[in-house]
Amino acid sequence: MARIYPVTCKPIENRIHMMPDNNLVKQINDAIGAHGSWKIKLRTAINKGQSTQSVEDVRCDDKCAFGKWLHGSEIDPQTRNGVPYSVIKRLHAEFHICAADVLKRATSGDTSGAVELLEGDFSAKSEKLVRGLRKWKNESAVV
Repeated sequence: MARIYPVTCKPIENRIHMMPDNNLVKQINDAIGAHGSWKIKLRTAINKGQSTQSVEDVRCDDKCAFGKWLHGSEIDPQTRNGVPYSVIKRLHAEFHICAADVLKRATSGDTSGAVELLEGDFSAKSEKLVRGLRKWKNESAVV
């Protein structure tokens, strides 16, 4: 007699449990911390009306350490072709575009617009990126 499993569950004997890729976990943990500190950097730029970083550099999603790794050659093709990678790559790019928009407003004298964007769209994109990174990290533990 055939076993019947819920649609969302695979039989336990067909699951492969693997330790997560240590480099992947490290990169994700580092990214969560680094991208979490962006709100402080942007708040400082708003308060001072200036930044040591250019809007153009902040807009690029391949200049930060995580972006260099994400766009670099260390990631194997199987991971790169997976849905989690694609989602994180998109969320990371959206995060940087929004951070650059906040910085542009902050450094061009639009303090109220910068604060509004920081507390609204930027915070939402930041939280979504961090949630996505945590999900990717957790999913990497079980294949």
